[in-house]
Amino acid sequence: MNRNLLAAAFAVLALGTAAATVSALVPTPAMAQTSAQKAMIDAAKAEGVVGEQADGFLGFRTPSSDSGLRDAVTTTNSARRAAYAQSAAGAGTTADVAGVRMFETLIQARIPAGQWYRNASGTWVQK
Repeated sequence: MNRNLLAAAFAVLALGTAAATVSALVPTPAMAQTSAQKAMIDAAKAEGVVGEQADGFLGFRTPSSDSGLRDAVTTTNSARRAAYAQSAAGAGTTADVAGVRMFETLIQARIPAGQWYRNASGTWVQK
């Protein structure tokens, strides 16, 4: 997972959100996003190819034939999936609900102006 989400985890404490969500955001080394993958995703977000989604995962706004980018998105989403599952177990809910809550409480607010995200109705919106 990237440093932005880890920083967001600490922000969760300040916001008073459940501690289970915070502990779930610390990825295992095998699933951690590399700095090169983060840079690739950040560039793709700036170009409008990749965006955040209301389910808490990254998605492709436009198709990409870049296998490195696809792998980076897959790695990040896998780490998020594991974090959401762990958070859900601690909070007595589902991983799907944990992902949506993460998007609503942290991810969406951190999307820079000009970048794209997919809202809950499935429409890509530029912030």
